[in-house]
Amino acid sequence: MIGMLRYFGRYGRDAVLTPIFVILETVFELMLTMRMGAFIDELTASGASMTLIVSFGLEMLVIAILGILCGVVCGWESSRASCGLARNLRDTMFEKIQGYSFANIDRFSTNSLVTRMTTDVTNVQNAIMMILRVAAKSPVTLVCALAMAFSINWKIGMAYLVVIPVLFCLFILIARLTHPIFRRVFKTYDRLNGVVREDLHSIRVVKAFVREEYEGEKFKKTSEAIRNDFTKAEKLIAFNPFMMQAAIYTCIIVISWFSARSIVGTAEGVVIGRLEMTTGDLQNLFSYSMMILMSLMMLSMIYVQLMMSRESVERISEILDEESSITAPVHPVEEVPDGRVDFDHVSFTYKEGGRLCLRDIDLHIASGETIGIIGGTGSGKSSLVQLIARLYDVSSGAVRVAGRDVRDYDLAVLRDAVAMVLQKNVLFSGTVAENLRWGDGGASDEELAEACRLAQADSFLSTFPDGYRSIIDQGGTNVSGGQKQRLCIARALLKKPRILVLDDSTSAVDTRTDALIREGLASFLPGTTKIIIAQRIASVQDADRIVVMDGGYISAIGSHEELLMTSQIYREAYESQVGGGK
Repeated sequence: MIGMLRYFGRYGRDAVLTPIFVILETVFELMLTMRMGAFIDELTASGASMTLIVSFGLEMLVIAILGILCGVVCGWESSRASCGLARNLRDTMFEKIQGYSFANIDRFSTNSLVTRMTTDVTNVQNAIMMILRVAAKSPVTLVCALAMAFSINWKIGMAYLVVIPVLFCLFILIARLTHPIFRRVFKTYDRLNGVVREDLHSIRVVKAFVREEYEGEKFKKTSEAIRNDFTKAEKLIAFNPFMMQAAIYTCIIVISWFSARSIVGTAEGVVIGRLEMTTGDLQNLFSYSMMILMSLMMLSMIYVQLMMSRESVERISEILDEESSITAPVHPVEEVPDGRVDFDHVSFTYKEGGRLCLRDIDLHIASGETIGIIGGTGSGKSSLVQLIARLYDVSSGAVRVAGRDVRDYDLAVLRDAVAMVLQKNVLFSGTVAENLRWGDGGASDEELAEACRLAQADSFLSTFPDGYRSIIDQGGTNVSGGQKQRLCIARALLKKPRILVLDDSTSAVDTRTDALIREGLASFLPGTTKIIIAQRIASVQDADRIVVMDGGYISAIGSHEELLMTSQIYREAYESQVGGGK
């Protein structure tokens, strides 16, 4: 938790002011208790008079108002400090995640990252607020109340010194029992978040297959697991107030027995030990007992919150301490002169020690060349092209762009030179124009129209009432799969890249539209290296060369005609798609 304090940033002033006002509030509360005891003693000694009552009443009113004002200011400052820390923490985590490689994101999972930035940060925020307000107030109140109790009678005060260590030992025992439960709870939260995201993302499929009941049961099962774990933890934590109340009430009974019994025997007070006690002293002892009780209860609440937030702090720290598996070189290359790509005996696996997805790939692509890649599911096609933009790093060998290892380039420069339209086409909430300008933030309306014409997106955009100002829903759910693919291609064209990768990105369009898109690419980007991954032979048969992949290897390379004669895999795919239809 202490490590989180550096994220206060400009809200550090509020974090410092909070305990100051907490201490002032506590001082005024103690002063009010002391004056109440003095008032009782004055009434006992001299009898009631309006002058005495008004004098003490005004004095205590002023003290109470000052205490309330300090409490209000404390509340404001603690809220600003804790909310500011949470905001800085979320910003830092988001920035850190933006710098992750795909391998880092795969390690944590999207669901876990979302939970850590929401639920875990909220837990830390609540803990910090409670620490700033209560952790400063409770110890001060506890120490001052104990000191005042000892000043009245040290023998009676010893009762508190016996009870408090016993309580803290019990707190520690409860913490050891509950921490593993909270650790398990937050992992279950990750699963619950995953169930919700998957269900909402695939709601059309769920409804189409009438699987609402199945998904509901899956959600209830995960939610029930969270309930069971929290119930176990809460049962243990429920002992906290019981133990404190039992201990403090025992102290109150002891005080009542030894003090009140003696005071009743004489109006002048009695000597217990070496100190004289009065009725006002007894009243103060009761007040100090309640202060000690409330301080211990507040400390126990902090303890519970810290137990819950401890796991959250550890999970957040994992995000902040994680270093990207892809780092920029000390002296990066700042320009990509051409689109030449070389795979020099490349092997690749997603997890260290895992199964190789690519095995000894040796492939050399000239700048401006059009390369088609086909192969069965799991043959390594997508893994291959993701290495070009350094979304992942090779396990062995090297990938070179324009003759330089991709690890020598500045990441932003390299990725600006490579435009990728991936299998999972993603559009963001906003207008069509805003989505297209991801490719070029300064693109003019004419350039948007030209890119859409080449991607065959202009035909359906002309039917939209607001044209390029039409709103795209989150994830592009209000456009069809083929429309989404064409918009993504147009977005990539606006980058005017050195290398263009189309990863099965025309699978949702008809063959005629596919052919028109390829014609547009050839005319608009003649000097750009184009790598087209496809399942349809028609999408790649006009390429300069076609790469056939199988099981992570390159099975064959050649033109359409050459592969029909030399590659059984290619020939079988061609016959199943073309020959079988005759």
